[in-house]
Amino acid sequence: MPISLSLCFARMSGQHEENTGPGALRGRNASAIEIRHLRAFLAVADEGGITRAAARLGLTQPAVSRTLAALEQRLGLRLVDRSTHHLALTPDGIAFRDRATAAVAAFDEAVDPGGPHRRPLRIGHAWSAFGRHTTPLLRRWQERHPGIPLELRRVDDRTAGLARGEVDAAVLRGPVETPGLVTELLYEEERVAAVAADGPLAARTTLRLADLASGTVVLNTVSGTTTPGLWPPAARPRATLTVANTDDWLTAIAAGRGTGVSAASTAGMHPRPGVAFRPLTDAPPLPVLLARRDAPGHPALPLLAALAREIVAEDGDG
Repeated sequence: MPISLSLCFARMSGQHEENTGPGALRGRNASAIEIRHLRAFLAVADEGGITRAAARLGLTQPAVSRTLAALEQRLGLRLVDRSTHHLALTPDGIAFRDRATAAVAAFDEAVDPGGPHRRPLRIGHAWSAFGRHTTPLLRRWQERHPGIPLELRRVDDRTAGLARGEVDAAVLRGPVETPGLVTELLYEEERVAAVAADGPLAARTTLRLADLASGTVVLNTVSGTTTPGLWPPAARPRATLTVANTDDWLTAIAAGRGTGVSAASTAGMHPRPGVAFRPLTDAPPLPVLLARRDAPGHPALPLLAALAREIVAEDGDG
């Protein structure tokens, strides 16, 4: 028998069907929404396309397209931007995804209490993930929660895909000012200087910000955390070179085009021939944050936060 979920959404969002704000249930046929509509939408959102979503669900592409279109019609919302080959969620789609995730999880738990509910928990990061804590966290998660796959996804933007709805949570470094996100400080990392391995600065055991300012500093302006504001106003770098991701940042430094500043975990997570990392003694530490959207989200998010805190505390970083 088809299962209607409109009341569930209204209760989860604290909204009534007559609301007209983003994400509200505006469609006249919202009461006709079924669990299959939500599973199809979540598959499309997770996979970024109809073809992969259909393969995941064991359905044909036309069937998934029709189901998604029916959901949008019944809600009176445009959930997916179809203007590009890689489908992206609209702002309404991002808001709806969190409620759909919570509703499907509640449904699965109701019909199969304690059963394996296998929607992956996706963690975004722009680089270095949890640093040296990454492997322990992945191993312990698998041991304790084998029914919930944990996926790390590298996304080169400031919120590692979280603001765009591509992931359920993100490990972020540095201050986060994006509206609609909630963050928790896990620990702080010291900063290091990255220099060409065959350059004169590599012969030094430690470096200071002033040692880098006399040359060109390479800045990752898309997902990095270093800006000229790290230096005192009267001692800013003489020149900067901008790149769009960590790989290009490392390549530019290895080629001797400039130096860089990053978190200490970069040295261990992204070793690169031609790049030497040295402690930067006068730079402030970099906060490492676990971030999520300010919405119900994936039901396993509290488990992730608890495990991250546990592992950090055991290592003495908390």
